[in-house]
Amino acid sequence: MFSVLSYGRLVARAVLGGLSQTDSRDYSLVTASCGFGKDFRKGILKKGMCYGDDACFVARHRSADVLGVADGVGGWRDYGVDPSQFSGTLMRTCERLVKEGRFVPSNPVGILTTGYCELLQNKVPLLGSSTACIVVLDRTSHRLHTANLGDSGFLVVRGGEVVHRSDEQQHYFNTPFQLSIAPPEAEGVVLSDSPDAADSTSFDVQLGDIILTATDGLFDNMPDYMILQELKKLKNSNYESIQQTARSIAEQAHELAYDPTYMSPFAQFACDNGLNVRGGKPDDITVLLSIVAEYTD
Repeated sequence: MFSVLSYGRLVARAVLGGLSQTDSRDYSLVTASCGFGKDFRKGILKKGMCYGDDACFVARHRSADVLGVADGVGGWRDYGVDPSQFSGTLMRTCERLVKEGRFVPSNPVGILTTGYCELLQNKVPLLGSSTACIVVLDRTSHRLHTANLGDSGFLVVRGGEVVHRSDEQQHYFNTPFQLSIAPPEAEGVVLSDSPDAADSTSFDVQLGDIILTATDGLFDNMPDYMILQELKKLKNSNYESIQQTARSIAEQAHELAYDPTYMSPFAQFACDNGLNVRGGKPDDITVLLSIVAEYTD
């Protein structure tokens, strides 16, 4: 005859055994993207995955799923430089490194570093600057590894609440950390940060977690509570549902960006820095929306 204690131990073992089986499954990200260039009223995707001066990529390798967003610094346009060239080339380079397996899932800063070094060594001169955020899901360990340089970033939502988020990096108001390549005569004058300055995090994720990775065009125009309201519309992990929700989020941010009476997060931040600002912030908007799902070939 089993004692109550013995019975409890058997139940505990059975429960733990079930969890162990669940944890043995590989995870993956089902991801959709949407975005708007600030100079367009409709979402227009440039060559590659670029919305305006923003760029992004979604890549898979046998060990991991990797996402990236970058926001080209628009000020370069005043010097005759297309800001989207730097951000787009950086993201395409990082995507290629992932597809070639030239990365370690637990070290997303390494992806940024190698990608940036390739740009520096490019035989064709490339000028510009951008922020960058890299998100890596290690399929087997179920850990998310991130690197964020500047004011792009990510949210992880579980049970309708934000459980992880990136930290914004600013030198001062509206001047984020950024990777740069300047002409020789401007070196030391143009702001340039090392990829090693990126804020890095690692944490476990669960099946059903929602990961939203975006440029500041989203976060400057939509506070968390608005984003969470939109994410409630996400019915399942089907790509079509994720795509529809990503578009809904990007469209709302785009509309708010042009509302002169709206007190946006950017306007609030400006007021906190002594500036009398109201309204949305017209900007390029890039949204990558992902759900953690069981991996299938």
